[in-house]
Amino acid sequence: MVKLIGVNKINTSVFISGKGTNLKNLIKFSKSNNSPIKINIVISNQKKAYGIKYAKKNKIKIKIINFSKKHEVNQLLKILKFNNIRLICLAGFLKILSKDFIKSFKGKIINIHPSLLPKYKGLNTHERVLENNEKFTGCSVHFVNEKLDGGKIILQKKIKIFKKDDIKSLKKRVLKEEYKLYPKSIIKILSNY
Repeated sequence: MVKLIGVNKINTSVFISGKGTNLKNLIKFSKSNNSPIKINIVISNQKKAYGIKYAKKNKIKIKIINFSKKHEVNQLLKILKFNNIRLICLAGFLKILSKDFIKSFKGKIINIHPSLLPKYKGLNTHERVLENNEKFTGCSVHFVNEKLDGGKIILQKKIKIFKKDDIKSLKKRVLKEEYKLYPKSIIKILSNY
């Protein structure tokens, strides 16, 4: 892998809704020499999202968008284009993007999901995994298309479920894998950019 200097890094936006631990991890990754991305702007649909603190701390621009207002989404498209955003990473972003929005960034939006897709799309994945007595779970990074958690998978990581696991312990172990998988997936798709 060629080491990329700041100037050659790809302008990236991270979309969040909550705690932002994957954002925090992506910011750390973006500052490393072997990272192909530079996070230019963080978008949130929640003005009280805790993850905004990570963006502020790292002097990254922040924009709060109400995704149910079409004019705000149109404004967002202009902001992303103005900032020359070439990759969008969804990180705990709990809104479904419109078909038009996805079309505007076709093949340039990726998401991390806490299950082995195509199993357990949507919310409450850990609860459902445990209720169904699954032996394994994990996380997936995939391209975003019009179908909920339905885009082409980039990478997955499988982990064993232990008898003693509950929702909290499982979430913690899966999250640990997400922190490794998201950067690997970004490197994988951008090495051919």
